Amino acid sequence: MSRRHRAEKRATTPDIRYNSTLVAHLINVIMKCGKKSLSQRVVYGAFEKVSEKLQKGDPVDLLIGALENARPRLEVKSRRVGGATYQVPIEISYERQESLALRWIVDAANGRKGQPMQEALAAEIVDAYNNTGSVVKKKEDTHKMAQANRAFAHLRW
Repeated sequence: MSRRHRAEKRATTPDIRYNSTLVAHLINVIMKCGKKSLSQRVVYGAFEKVSEKLQKGDPVDLLIGALENARPRLEVKSRRVGGATYQVPIEISYERQESLALRWIVDAANGRKGQPMQEALAAEIVDAYNNTGSVVKKKEDTHKMAQANRAFAHLRW
């Protein structure tokens, strides 16, 4: 890892159908082995199923609502101080919150065996939108761990 410069953020090009960088980010998180057309098919199919289940309108707004419930505000990082390793709670940037939430949603959808990825992704988005499910539980567990270790917050760097 280079110490000279911070890595420059690349601008994500918006997706074709919804013209949203958030949807493009979700497509990129799902993509495996460079098969973008397959991941686009999965995401767009999942969005159709989500809008059928919730009947609220724009699926991008539903995804944003689901991310609001799934985004962690704090996380813990290991910090070594004099031979002991402490779990230090830190606040995280908005970009990392969004990336973690999307990754958690996709991982939870992959963990649902026995159903196609479109249906699993749609179910995870609906669960996150309704503030239930494994993704919201993971966020709450992360916050609990940060809360339990707040005594070490002075070791923040």
